[in-house]
Amino acid sequence: MKEITMEAVVANIEKMTAFVDEVLEEAGCPLKKQLQIDVAVDEIFSNISKYAYPEGTGTATLQVEITEDPRTAEVTFIDSGIPFDPMKEMEPDVTLSAEERKIGGLGIYLVKKTMDGMSYEYVDGKNILRICKNIDE
Repeated sequence: MKEITMEAVVANIEKMTAFVDEVLEEAGCPLKKQLQIDVAVDEIFSNISKYAYPEGTGTATLQVEITEDPRTAEVTFIDSGIPFDPMKEMEPDVTLSAEERKIGGLGIYLVKKTMDGMSYEYVDGKNILRICKNIDE
């Protein structure tokens, strides 16, 4: 497993994504799946940066692990911000037009739809959000 911790600010999204890409490339992850994981990382880290620390800033830790049988990329986000379980969020009504739809929620919806698994827990004052994607060809 590889891990990185940085200040949870939007300016660090690119660095977090580059870190994940490095691990995925070493594992021989197909480009299409890497791009799907990149979008998920971007969305989740962006949400942590914007909403986890309303009184200022804090840090976020990202862990990436490649498991076998099947080969899976597991990305875990850990922050000490306000508790937030994206699994409990109502899915947006994508049948409505953009003008009719409530603002927000599309990013997490996209993550749920493109990843093979997603889980959340709040332990010892920390949000722990885990996403996984099968990276076999």
